[in-house]
Amino acid sequence: MLRFFSATALAVFSAMPAQADFVPVSDKGEFLAMLEGRELRLGVFQIAIQITPDGQINGSALGWDMRGTWAWEDGYFCREIDWSGEVIPYNCQLVEVSGDEKMRFTVDKGAGDEATFNLR
Repeated sequence: MLRFFSATALAVFSAMPAQADFVPVSDKGEFLAMLEGRELRLGVFQIAIQITPDGQINGSALGWDMRGTWAWEDGYFCREIDWSGEVIPYNCQLVEVSGDEKMRFTVDKGAGDEATFNLR
């Protein structure tokens, strides 16, 4: 049950309350510059992931490995992840930032649930 709940939450990267002062990121180069040498973290699910310029996603959530691929399509971050055998399907997400400390991902090109990560 916990794994099902967690997989559902990770499908979004996790739902969090909305926060003010977020600015959309529509350029792949800008997105990569913000992530260079940094990690996305979300404490509630013990998520720590790296998104690399070569289209890879690596990290862990709740102690299980996460691996995936990503692409930048029409201004959206599109990804597919395998979370220790649990496939989180391909989805394109709106990316927004607040300063240089927070990055928010909203599934379904900005129409769905969102998750806000700390940039470390």
